[in-house]
Amino acid sequence: MTKSSESPTEEPYQVPIEESFDLHPYRPADVLRMLDAYLDAAQGLHFHEVRLIHGRGKGVQRAQVQGFLEKDPRVIRWVQAPPHRGGWGATLAFLHVMDAQDEC
Repeated sequence: MTKSSESPTEEPYQVPIEESFDLHPYRPADVLRMLDAYLDAAQGLHFHEVRLIHGRGKGVQRAQVQGFLEKDPRVIRWVQAPPHRGGWGATLAFLHVMDAQDEC
């Protein structure tokens, strides 16, 4: 996944599409745009579940991510990750899987 930055002097982000997406490296202003692009790519690769690592902190980024997921039509449901997968610091999102006719 490549996401262009706002500034013409910055390099675009290169993000490998894996079943976990760590949001820590991105500026808070970029997180929801990166999440949107990531969900497109993950759904295109037929991922059923993804783990979004937003960190524990004060919960601001967690609330943004979960609010985004709540409204996103690609997401069937989301849950806080269990302790062994990140607990309060991560959210699991379950995606609608596209079939071949959806891709056309």
